[in-house]
Amino acid sequence: MGQPHFIVFANEKGGTGKSTTAVHTAIALAAAGARVGALDLDQRQRTLDRYLENRATTAGRLGAALPMVQHEVLADRSEAAFDAALTRLAAHNDFVVIDTPGRDDEFARTAILFADTLVTPINDSFVDLDLIGQVDPETYEVARPSFYADLIWQSRQRRAKELGRSVDWVVLRNRLQHIDSHNKTRVTAALSQLSKRVGFRTIPGLGERVIFRELFPKGLTLLDFKHLPEVGLGHIAARQELREMVASLDLPDPAAQPIAAAS
Repeated sequence: MGQPHFIVFANEKGGTGKSTTAVHTAIALAAAGARVGALDLDQRQRTLDRYLENRATTAGRLGAALPMVQHEVLADRSEAAFDAALTRLAAHNDFVVIDTPGRDDEFARTAILFADTLVTPINDSFVDLDLIGQVDPETYEVARPSFYADLIWQSRQRRAKELGRSVDWVVLRNRLQHIDSHNKTRVTAALSQLSKRVGFRTIPGLGERVIFRELFPKGLTLLDFKHLPEVGLGHIAARQELREMVASLDLPDPAAQPIAAAS
């Protein structure tokens, strides 16, 4: 691949499943045989970092060769520490996953400039959609892009000017309803309008499943079936969601195709 492919998960609104999708993407890539590094920019919550720490502990306890991810948390909030962490993670990995805080953050803005794939998870509601664009309360037509869409636009322009490289901006719809409703239809229509105006594509993410949260203490994922205490139909459906989500990110080889075909 020449240099690592940077995948940045960014959304200034919390509670959208950003860290959950980031850590599952990182582990799915590692399970497909890719070398993966991960940087957690949220030094307070450290969700991604703690998840991967729990995974290492579980692997040691079980004596299992679980797919692992090299990971760090940016505890020192300085440009030098940020640059050094990226340099370490980029040195030996095919992919570097960066999880940003659910708030405005200077290092999150810098990380976006590195993104080859920028993933913005949102819950399937107008509350989360408002981060990207404002809609008319009567017609639900898009009135204007929001401050965050403007921020991403400016970052993409700067990246293109300074590095001569584009970014694939992906809006990932978590908690997508499985039945049709007026809200789902309206959100879908609004996202379609916005995608044409500000240049992103949408993919389905992870549903509202307790399963994903329950796996956190052990650091396991739905790709670790043989290490789960019990597996039901809900686990199988959620694992399929995960596979489809990672495949839809359309990441470069060596990882994207093996994930879609993994058994």
